[in-house]
Amino acid sequence: MVRYIQHTVGERKLRIYLPPSYQDSPEVRYPVAYVQDGGDLFNSRLNYLEHLFRQGKLVEMLMVGIMPYNRNDEYTPWPAAALVAGRPDFGGGAEAYIDEVADNIKPSIDEMFRTKPEAANTAMIGGSLGGLVSLFAGYRRPEVFGRIGMLSASFWYEGVLEEIAARGALPEPTRFYLSVGTCEGIYKNGIQRKMVENTRQVHASWLQQDGVAARMRFVTAEGGTHDLLCMAERLPEALGWLFAQEPEQAAAETLDLAAEEQPFRIPGTKQWTVHAGRSGAEYRIFVYVPETPSPPGGYPVLYALDGNAVFGSLAETMRLQTRPPHGYEPGVIVGIGYPAAGPIVTDRRMYDYTEPADPARLPVRPDRSPWPAIGGAEAFLAFIEEELKPLVERRIPVDRSRQALFGHSLGGWFALYVLAQRPLAFTHYAAGSPSIWWNSSSLLARLPLSLSRHLAEQSEEADLPPVSLYIGIGSEEKPAMLAEAEHLAGRLEPLRGPGFALTYRRFEGEGHLSVLPPLFSGLLRFWLKAPAQ
Repeated sequence: MVRYIQHTVGERKLRIYLPPSYQDSPEVRYPVAYVQDGGDLFNSRLNYLEHLFRQGKLVEMLMVGIMPYNRNDEYTPWPAAALVAGRPDFGGGAEAYIDEVADNIKPSIDEMFRTKPEAANTAMIGGSLGGLVSLFAGYRRPEVFGRIGMLSASFWYEGVLEEIAARGALPEPTRFYLSVGTCEGIYKNGIQRKMVENTRQVHASWLQQDGVAARMRFVTAEGGTHDLLCMAERLPEALGWLFAQEPEQAAAETLDLAAEEQPFRIPGTKQWTVHAGRSGAEYRIFVYVPETPSPPGGYPVLYALDGNAVFGSLAETMRLQTRPPHGYEPGVIVGIGYPAAGPIVTDRRMYDYTEPADPARLPVRPDRSPWPAIGGAEAFLAFIEEELKPLVERRIPVDRSRQALFGHSLGGWFALYVLAQRPLAFTHYAAGSPSIWWNSSSLLARLPLSLSRHLAEQSEEADLPPVSLYIGIGSEEKPAMLAEAEHLAGRLEPLRGPGFALTYRRFEGEGHLSVLPPLFSGLLRFWLKAPAQ
């Protein structure tokens, strides 16, 4: 049963939520989240939060909603003029409000309830101006508030960017979370229009400081607007990040587990959630690591696009075809996917896997729907090169001189694009059924020219490594796709030599999707050493 306790400290009204186990676990103490605006954020998500508590997916906590007297005064760090003529000015009373919470409200809550009073177990969190005052609580009283949540914080406030630049990120070891919706402020005419831009600027500046990335999470909510609904949607994730901890050892099971239904998991696989530092976009990263010890120079590694769709098949193909004594050399597979249930996440991949193109020259989509956002290939490549690869290399011993990139369809186009733009990013490129038609088939001319320049440089610098390209396509695919793949292979054929290896495979009887299983087998043969004889 949901439990709210109404409490007053001085004249300040509080709405206090006790977690499900509070009454039945008298020995347990709980972290506390102090939430602005009377706790509207948690009140609107309480059923879901309790579900997460009961499932053990979110640590149970007390939540204290603090009713404001005048939020425009209490939540602002210094006085400022009203944004709209005739409205009250901003009062700038944040310091007094923060001290009231730290010195009066928190001691009262700690005395009345079984709390964990340390800063590491105490959060200040809010939305909009409530997120702004939470930031300044972290600056002013870090010994009290060690967890700070800023949901759509009002970083547009006059003078805030300059103050943040002067102070830097919140002091160690404070952990903090910030989020913003991509549509916040788009209909405003004044400084509030800079809501998204300023939030990203704050995140980027903090990211430059040593050690901050491990204490900070930044999320951009695609299509999110500046309202309670969108802010409250981020609250469970924010609380999960702020109070993240290692799960306790589960009690011994007395059931016959063999008789229970258990989810299937491919041995050697892991799954990570990664937020891109520049864009805040969330990726689901699938990782397969062989059971055999790594070679002295590290494992070869394959980065595969459309991870939701292809990772499982690639991992099982690797497990089967690397069995000793006659299998291939084992390698690491990194599937780059998205937080979605389906195998193909159309809108995200359409943006990540394409360069800008003139919409007027794009073909009509099969369902005649408008094209989603396009043109994010450079940002996606930067994420792979600057963030994902270093993350993988910190956790897994890999051989940088044997890195492969695989993509299918638009992902195949992206693999060819990377080869054209940055041929040294990988040593092996695999393009399955590549969508060469993208952007008026410009890669047909651009890739051979770019590769020719690279090979000329390679002949002058002996230490540049060779690159290899594998193109595979089904014989039953669209005639135009087949023709362009064959045409590209023909244009690249004269470039074969010590610095460039080309493999072109046409799989008879296979279509655009059925080509994937035989393509995977050929991919391993292309990328890894040939089987021992």
